[in-house]
Order: sequence, then structure tokens, then C-alpha cells
Amino acid sequence: MSDTFVSGAPVPPQAPNPPQPEAPQPQQPKRPRKPHPGLRSLLFGLLGGVIGAVAVVAVLLVGGFVTLPSSSSSGKASSAGGTSSSQTVTVNSGDSTDTTLANAVAQKALPSVVSINVTTSDGEGVGSGVILDTDGNILTNYHVIEGAQSISVSTGDASYDATVVGSDESSDLAVIRIDPGSDSLTPIEVGDSSSLQVGDWVMSLGSPFGLEQSVSTGIVSSLYRSTMLQNTSGNTIYTNLIQTDATINPGNSGGALVDDEGKLVGINSLIESYSGSSSGVGFAIPGNYAVEVAQKLIAGETVTHAYIGGSFQTVTASNARSNSLSVNQGAYVAELADDGPAAQAGIQKGDVITALDDEEITSSDALVLAVRSHSVGDTVTVTLMRGSKQMQVQVTLGSDEALQQQQSSDSSSQGSLLEQYLEQYEQQYGNSGNSGNSGNGFSRR
Repeated sequence: MSDTFVSGAPVPPQAPNPPQPEAPQPQQPKRPRKPHPGLRSLLFGLLGGVIGAVAVVAVLLVGGFVTLPSSSSSGKASSAGGTSSSQTVTVNSGDSTDTTLANAVAQKALPSVVSINVTTSDGEGVGSGVILDTDGNILTNYHVIEGAQSISVSTGDASYDATVVGSDESSDLAVIRIDPGSDSLTPIEVGDSSSLQVGDWVMSLGSPFGLEQSVSTGIVSSLYRSTMLQNTSGNTIYTNLIQTDATINPGNSGGALVDDEGKLVGINSLIESYSGSSSGVGFAIPGNYAVEVAQKLIAGETVTHAYIGGSFQTVTASNARSNSLSVNQGAYVAELADDGPAAQAGIQKGDVITALDDEEITSSDALVLAVRSHSVGDTVTVTLMRGSKQMQVQVTLGSDEALQQQQSSDSSSQGSLLEQYLEQYEQQYGNSGNSGNSGNGFSRR
């Protein structure tokens, strides 16, 4: 990624060069658009925590920490006693400007949102989660529990130890579980994130800066935002994100974004900020996708992702000239997986992919994002240049399940799926020769 990130250092009070106001966006279509590979933003994880006595914000998945006094137990219950009562609340979504709407939505959704306290080798972290069922399954972000040595969950009235059910670090989602015993839990009511439109009223719920049971209101600012960030163990791919101006801060990660009926429509995950605090630009993983992933994790299934089968290099004006390519941007096909979707469709090594359906492909990262915005089994139109000839081929996207199972069975393999993926290609094809070419790194997906 070419984005500039703040990592592991105190956040300055202001950025030296504040961002210019964005140009007005045209009204977006109801159907999902392809990703926006040109999105350039400072995206931070929203996990709050303790490192020494200095408040810092680190880039997403490195751990976005915010200071909480290490000697304090503020925001944490000390015992597993107490009861979280279940209740039915009917929300009248008539006038969204009426404060009674926010009152009703908060009353309905807050019992389903928890604070997650994590201990890692770096200190303590605070994030948020959403209760999915009465069995104690809780949906959150992977980066909230990444590297956790211990996890506890606070419902406001009680505290419980938690264990990890499963996680999908590539999509930054995880499920943890508590044992409520005789206590009652209030599962979140799930809405339909695909029905959201720009301008819709939403509420964000979670534990910003460790302040449990906090809410803020706003609107859906935009839809179908996409980006790819690097964590401590690999790349995390965010597609079709919901952008909102509801206040989101470190500690909100894994919390709920709900609609005007108090139904879950997103999992708060990222912010764009030059200070590390809310700037009115937050992002949530669509609820439909997040719940689908959670259900697979609870069932013990492998979370699959769309797969095209190849390794790709970003084409720039510089390497286009040196390699006599006919275009100066796109994704160069460096290698192809044997019998992968791309190879089966007739794509060849040396081709330059310039578009996927109606989305322009300007880099290898853009291709990864475009593929991952689709589902396994989707057929897409790939536009490519073979020499000076433009061609279009139909590619039916495959699943990366076999690859994941292969890598998980290799006990000697360490690191993330992406790292394992790269290792596999290196073993099969050798080094693809991108060393020393700035900005020409390979992205395999």
C-alpha cells in the first residue's frame, strides 16, 4: 500500500497537512459497485489498550492502542455474577430527527453490545463485540483478539472469561464465546445491510477509549468503500465497506452499527483520521457478510474467499517502458496456478489485466480487491492486454478452501494465510524477480 500510516508512535495533535475537502459524490447505485482501489486514507484499528503511560494509535492490525491506567479496573467487572436481562423493545422509526428514536434504538441494541478486554504480550487492549445468540457466541474484529493471551467480556452487569471459537484474519472477523451460566443474554437482531442507502440514519455502539455502553448517531455517508491493509501477519482485505459519520474511536472495533430499527447492519472496524480520534469518517464491515462469516466459524467451517489463481505485479509507467508493455498501468500476470480459474479461462503469463467487469484495474492490489468483492462461483469479465491486442475472457472465480486446508495441515508452516500463500508460490515458481523494483510488489490471491 502506498498509504502513509502512523505506527507505534505518539500521535501529534494535528497533521501538518490537513486533508482537503472531498468533492461531492454522485448518488450511488443501489447494486454493489466494485471496489475503489484509489481510496487513499489513514485507516486505523479501533482497539484501545495500554502500552506504558503514553497514548498512541498504531495502524490497523499492528494494534491501535490508547492509554488506560494500568492500575485501574475502570470499565471492567470483577466477577462473573449478575444477570443481563432480555427484553423486547419495539422501535418506531418514524421521525429520525426525534431524540426519542435514539433513545429507543439504544435501549434495544445496547444489551447486545459488549466490551472485550484483551491481554497480550504488549499490554492490555479494549475492544467491542456483538452478542449473536444465547449460547454466548460474540462477533468481533480479528484485530481485537489477535495475539490474545487472555480475553474477558463485560456486558455492563457482569464479566466473563472468553475463548476464541474461530477467526478469519483475512476479513478481520472473529467469534469468541463466553459461558453465561444461568445469566440471560440478549442477542442482537440482525438487519439487512444490502438495503442501506446513502443518507440512512445509523447508530454506532461500543466502548470507545474503554468507555463501555457508549452510543453515537449519524448517517450512512457512502457505500462500497474498499481497501487493503497490512497487519502483523499478513494482509487484511476490506471490501464494500459502509462509510458513516457516526462517531467511531479506538475501542469501537468489533462493536455494532445498527439501523433505525436497532438491527445490526455493520461491524465497526476502521477510521480515517490524522489524529487517531474520530474525524467523522468511519467504516464498518457490512453486517450480512460479517454474520455469514460468523455462522461458518461457529459451525467449524472454513471461511472461503473468491480466488483467481495467480501472482500479479503492478504495472507502472517505468516498468512498462523497460519491458515494452503496451499499457502503463494494470496487473501483470507473473505466474498462474496450475488448473486455477485464470489458467482455465485462457489467461496467460505476461498478460496485463486492465479491468474486471466495469472496474478499472490499476495495480495488483486493485485486482485483489476486485476479486474479493465477488463471491466464490461468480463469473466475471476480465479485460487484458496480450502484447498490443486487447482481449476479454470470462473467468469463473474459484475458492481458496483447498489452499487453506493444505496450509493448515502443514504443521511446520508459520504465519498468516497470505504468508503461506506466498511461500507456496516461491516453492513452486521461485522468486518472481520483483526485488529492488519499488512499488512493484506481488499480491497473490
